[in-house]
Amino acid sequence: MTATLYCFGESGHSYKAALALTLTGCDWAPRFVDFFNGETRSPAFRALNPMGECPVLVDGDEVLTQSGNILYHIAARTGLLVGETPAEQKEVWRWVLWDNHKLSSQAGTCRFLMNFLPPEKRPQEVIAFTQGRLRAAYGVLNDQLATRDWVAGTRRISAADLSCCGYLYYPEPFGFDRRDWPHIDRWLGRISALPGWKAPYDLMPGNPAARVAD
Repeated sequence: MTATLYCFGESGHSYKAALALTLTGCDWAPRFVDFFNGETRSPAFRALNPMGECPVLVDGDEVLTQSGNILYHIAARTGLLVGETPAEQKEVWRWVLWDNHKLSSQAGTCRFLMNFLPPEKRPQEVIAFTQGRLRAAYGVLNDQLATRDWVAGTRRISAADLSCCGYLYYPEPFGFDRRDWPHIDRWLGRISALPGWKAPYDLMPGNPAARVAD
């Protein structure tokens, strides 16, 4: 049965789920959510996910929300994206939790404020503060990758990598330049070299250029 991922191209959290489904060979299809015209606030969407957020994965009778939870589901379903020992598995989910708190939440906020608000409404002090938080997170991630190929120290890509990389492939500026973080740069190159990898706007429907054209 084909799983349905409710998503939109600009969503880094949706990208984590879409990339995980793709790289594990799951049968899935995207369902575009018109976030910028308020679809996540609609009664129909709130009936699907009361949190009003993307992604949402409908897999058979299960409706799953929150990217970390969806990554866990995909890992459990496929037997992939986790470590080979209990200690490695704990390390994988430790980094997923770290990412959601320290990296993706900050990157998503900063990118939205810098790119998807009208210029006159962009709060420069908030942006500067968030970029400071992000620099600290990049430093932690870069140091972690200095001595290992994958974030959690596993032999192959895990949910930790797919969680942490989610926002780092986007082209819009939010204070991240791969050239400043050589270990992150090599790691991102390692992921994008995997068979089936696609950039966010190639993997999911919806992108800023289409909205401008409309």
